[in-house]
Amino acid sequence: MGYPLENALFQWEEGWRHLQAIRDPRERRLADRLIEAIRDELRRRIGVTFSAAELADLYGEGTDWCLQVAIDVAPAAEGDSQSLADAAFWLYLRGAGDFAGGRQLPV
Repeated sequence: MGYPLENALFQWEEGWRHLQAIRDPRERRLADRLIEAIRDELRRRIGVTFSAAELADLYGEGTDWCLQVAIDVAPAAEGDSQSLADAAFWLYLRGAGDFAGGRQLPV
């Protein structure tokens, strides 16, 4: 049984909202750097052809690796690593073959 997509969407959208609330330019640059690094790692882990459910399943397997990415890329953003990881998953979701504009496409 896979990770519930609805749960993942809720968490990812919360991460996106957190990212949008960052107003300090320095913090935003760090956040953007971390998100890009996480998206690169997502590309490596799941590839460029994936479904929304597959991305949710990857998320459900754990995101501890995102903390390591934060430590390596933007240690100052480490405290926000989970919410920024969620934002990265939300952004990566845009590339899912069965997802568009906040809704899942019929198969």
